[in-house]
Amino acid sequence: MGRIAIFTDDPGWHGKQLRLAFSNLGYSSDYVSLTSCCFTIAPGQNPIVIPGFDKALPDAAFVRGVPGGSLEEVVLYLDILHALKVMKIPVYNDGRAVERSVDKGMTSFLLHHAGLPTPLTWVLRNREDALSLAESELKKGNLLISKPLFGSQGEGIRRIEKMTDLFWLTNSHGVYYLQRFVHCSGAGFSDNRVFVVNGRAVASMRRRGKSWLNNVARGASCEQIDLDVEMAELAVKATEALAMDYAGVDIIQDEDGQYTVIEVNSIPAWKGLESVCDVTIAQILADDLVNRYVNAL
Repeated sequence: MGRIAIFTDDPGWHGKQLRLAFSNLGYSSDYVSLTSCCFTIAPGQNPIVIPGFDKALPDAAFVRGVPGGSLEEVVLYLDILHALKVMKIPVYNDGRAVERSVDKGMTSFLLHHAGLPTPLTWVLRNREDALSLAESELKKGNLLISKPLFGSQGEGIRRIEKMTDLFWLTNSHGVYYLQRFVHCSGAGFSDNRVFVVNGRAVASMRRRGKSWLNNVARGASCEQIDLDVEMAELAVKATEALAMDYAGVDIIQDEDGQYTVIEVNSIPAWKGLESVCDVTIAQILADDLVNRYVNAL
């Protein structure tokens, strides 16, 4: 029986679903935290140390979580993912894809570079420049979103609506990430999550927020939607722009009816999506990893 390493610090529901999906394909899987992995560079030894895989490296690795920490710690975790790929172990999504998406500044750049619609964005180092830019946008009647450069599930995001909000403008370890706020079409607040696997949009939903923040982790409700061709193509192109095996792509339809890519997530959750869609995401992911990478070796 083959073995899969599932990198996570909190397996939860998603980890259990993945383990069951891999079992259906004849693979056992073990949860491993990247915090417990290290390098041992010595003659005659496997240089990558993964607890539970002492005799042999896994047949593949599924990245379900990359822990936070100091810059050095995060670099080490990503180095483990990079090293596995160098040693011909499939990593899903790989370290480079995770790097691209976890850094919101690079995500915005790559989407724009690929010619995809994404909000007007500024990534700045100087506070005075950030304040001047924000004041200029507010005077034009535009709202802004301030986000941590690294983060997920809506943590640390603020909407800047008026001049007094600038007192709360905070940096992300010395960097300011600002986006022009996109007003959605229709009543209330909503956006769309499209799940892409191997260049194909496999499921989608609309998320309706209690406020302007539409994260399910922040209380947004999920609705099934019919995925139109334009939104599906945009989600696939966004995933390709960041070179991901799979992704959760967040797309908003603005007041003019145009689609805009807000975020591309390399470690997306799918419990909310499955609550409104008749799909088994974990099995789709496991099938793609095993059939496209492991069986091809």
